[in-house]
Amino acid sequence: MHDDLAASRETMVERQLIARGIAEPCILNAMRRVPREAFLSPDLRAWAYADAALPIEAGQTITQPFMVARMLQAARLKPEDRVLEIGTGSGYAAAVLAEMVARVDTVERHPQLAESAMDRLRALGYDNVNVHTADGTLGLPARAPFDAIVATASGPGVPPAWSAQLEIGGRIVMPVGPDPDHQRLIRLTRDSSTTYHEEMLDLVRFVPLIGAQGWGDMAR
Repeated sequence: MHDDLAASRETMVERQLIARGIAEPCILNAMRRVPREAFLSPDLRAWAYADAALPIEAGQTITQPFMVARMLQAARLKPEDRVLEIGTGSGYAAAVLAEMVARVDTVERHPQLAESAMDRLRALGYDNVNVHTADGTLGLPARAPFDAIVATASGPGVPPAWSAQLEIGGRIVMPVGPDPDHQRLIRLTRDSSTTYHEEMLDLVRFVPLIGAQGWGDMAR
């Protein structure tokens, strides 16, 4: 089973990532190293490298591998970066980030998910990741500023807290849109203490960003 999954992981990198335009060696190598099956329940591990989101605890999903890679490529990450991830989920994307950057802080609103993600990350030796249970729409002011902020949930706009916690030259990558069916993936770059530059990257569909600076206390 282990050898089969390793082969499936390499096939995923070749067919789902490289073939669809993911070219950064640091991303490809990170996704070769992180065992996605370790972030799934035992009954789903055979599908770990399917080109799909898969269910995890608390009614949430683990993001499709291509979209993880697409967002990290858009974030233009560097090895020395301090990254804030919003929406820990299973912890898979945080592990990929941990392979690429100096420090990862990841925020999850579901305590059950935060605890299980931390257990998985520690078991795999990722000691440069800290998992926090909090309202992710408020960012993480105690750990700011960040070189990049990556969110796997869609809000009506970029939360002001994130913009304020971004280093000059830093990048926010997140889906935004007026409702769950009309979203676009954007990159917001902080050019100076007062100016930002926004780019539209893709049309996407993500779960809603819940919290004080997201969609409010709606069901997710």
